[in-house]
Amino acid sequence: MKILAIDSSGLTASVALWEDDLTLAEFLIHAKKTHSQTLLPMLEAVREKTEFDMEEIDAIAVTSGPGSFTGLRIGSATAKGFGFALDRPIIPVPTLEGLSYNLYGTDQIVCPLMDARRNQVYTGLYEFVRNGVKGYDINVIKEQCAVPIEEILDCCNKLDRGVIFLGDGVPVFREQIAGRVKIPYSFAPAHMNRQRAAAVAALAAKYYEQGKMQSAAEYAPGYLRLSQAERERKEKEEANAAKRAD
Repeated sequence: MKILAIDSSGLTASVALWEDDLTLAEFLIHAKKTHSQTLLPMLEAVREKTEFDMEEIDAIAVTSGPGSFTGLRIGSATAKGFGFALDRPIIPVPTLEGLSYNLYGTDQIVCPLMDARRNQVYTGLYEFVRNGVKGYDINVIKEQCAVPIEEILDCCNKLDRGVIFLGDGVPVFREQIAGRVKIPYSFAPAHMNRQRAAAVAALAAKYYEQGKMQSAAEYAPGYLRLSQAERERKEKEEANAAKRAD
């Protein structure tokens, strides 16, 4: 089975080609360019270097949110385009589960942090549970959500194990973590602390076996909250309504 994986949910853009428990190729870039500039050239580079035929792909995996609104839309449009063109299913992978899968097999609780601005993070809590000879399954302790950083750190303090933080929210909130977390904690190393399409592909393969797929027509990303433009419009409408009420 071959899976093409795409992750453009954050500052890092990444694509990978996965086949039967082997990452054939992965292209990852963390640069000040829009994903619309980088994603398709990365996909073409992976295709060219591995010399694979797109018709050989069995499914397209994509991070389904939360994350950057623009990034999710670009990744979604790309995945849906391939899904329609190739008549292949899409495997939606929740962004924070894909990010946590970088730390597959750890005995610690995994707490991904993505900077959502306004002192908020996209986050959740995950653990890996042994599943016999099949390895580990990822278990959701706290569903992905958009909350103030203090809220998720207080949740961490209630855990019975240490926690590993990762994601682009770590450097933003490092001081708050140091000042508020009372249990043992650590930070994921550089090669594991950002989104990687190879991890998305590996988790998507498990979802494929479980039948967690959608058609290109059915698939849509999940944002968890309104975009900045939508929030500002809503705030303006509420302010205008309050003035009219006065």
